[in-house]
Amino acid sequence: MTKTRWMPLWCGTLTLVALAVTLGAVPRPLDAQQPVPAVVDSLRAQMARLQAELDSLRAQVESGGVPGPTSAADPAQQQQDELARLRAAAAAAAGQQAGDADSTDAPQEFVGRQRSLQALNPEISVSADLFGAVQEGSAGRDNFVPREFEFAFQSALDPYSRAKIFVGIETPGAEIEPFAAEGEEEEEEGGHLGVEEGYVEWVNLPGGLSAKLGKFYQSFGQLNRWHSHALPFQSRSLPHLAFIGEEPLGQTGASVHLLLPFQGVGTYETTFEVTRSSNGALFGESNRLSYLGHVNGFFEITDAVDLDLGVSGVFGTYESEAGTFDQRLFGVEGALTWTPPGRSLYRGTVVRGGIMFRNPGESSDAAFQAPASATGTWVLAETRVGRQWLFGGRFDWVENPEDASDSSWLLGPTLTWWQSEWVRIRAEYAHLNRTAEATGLFTLQVTLAMGPHKHETY
Repeated sequence: MTKTRWMPLWCGTLTLVALAVTLGAVPRPLDAQQPVPAVVDSLRAQMARLQAELDSLRAQVESGGVPGPTSAADPAQQQQDELARLRAAAAAAAGQQAGDADSTDAPQEFVGRQRSLQALNPEISVSADLFGAVQEGSAGRDNFVPREFEFAFQSALDPYSRAKIFVGIETPGAEIEPFAAEGEEEEEEGGHLGVEEGYVEWVNLPGGLSAKLGKFYQSFGQLNRWHSHALPFQSRSLPHLAFIGEEPLGQTGASVHLLLPFQGVGTYETTFEVTRSSNGALFGESNRLSYLGHVNGFFEITDAVDLDLGVSGVFGTYESEAGTFDQRLFGVEGALTWTPPGRSLYRGTVVRGGIMFRNPGESSDAAFQAPASATGTWVLAETRVGRQWLFGGRFDWVENPEDASDSSWLLGPTLTWWQSEWVRIRAEYAHLNRTAEATGLFTLQVTLAMGPHKHETY
């Protein structure tokens, strides 16, 4: 029971005591003008009234009630008033009225858990690959080439699958041709619109599996998966150009990828793909099935050095009016990467290389002679000397798949400046030496990207 509640009770008790003392101390005058019994009756009535008030106060205290107003100077009451004011201010800031916190009559906003319409839209990115070129022997022609504009649409369909579609507008020009083709028709002016890739991919399948279905760049090595605007040099290697063509090996079919559960040194993955043959350089006019197998290993040599090493093989059938034969293409590709910890934005070196071997089988028609085997190799390197500057160089060599006595090689340096994450400017000179002639090509390449996906390397 608080001191505040006991204060009226003590006041009443003291009043009664004071009255009793006063009554006992009253002198009896000899010539009293008022009779003594009347005075005694008045005091008794007053004491009875005070006793009744004291009983009433005691009843209120025992019942838990507050027996009257408390002093404004009471610290406890001031704290309670301050707390009440804070609660009222918080309720007002939350848009509520004091005392309505428990009210069920206030309208409540319904919040659904469905995806918004904007979240259903795919992620859209645009990349551009622009060239300024000068070639020996034709310095005044085809100097500016908008080689490619690429539109990328990507979306996570659900927790188990995603879709990617890449549409490109390509314009010929500033190509590197390892072997001159006689009687080659002139390329038509203007751009060619086509779907480069379009597939749905299932991820997080049991056993570390993933699968895709559609048209996609196949896993023949690593660089074959890279789009042209993401390459470390302005063109693909000479063996790739001679055996596969200027575009990546991309066909329509199904692919299954598995992260192998091997324990020990390195991490390994394998890919198996079945596609419809549509690459003219490898399969001619064939539309039969072709098969690809790829195994890749990743090794951490030190904290700063990593090694990737992979083996690939493609098997199919080459068909033409002249005859048919089995087509086989093999490749070994590796990359050695040095990235100092804590300095990766300013220092680093990547060395890539590979060997490709095309080995056609025997022709099914005795009157038709299948081409001879051909081999090619390539190596390239890039070193970072600052946050934005990179120096590089490449060397390629390949045999002519149509003529075993013919070969060509290429040597060229590069200087790359990353203006930002979205803009890359690169100067490159390529010296191409064929059996019959030599030529040089200087290019100034500007690559830009808009959207969430920039210069994607798989």
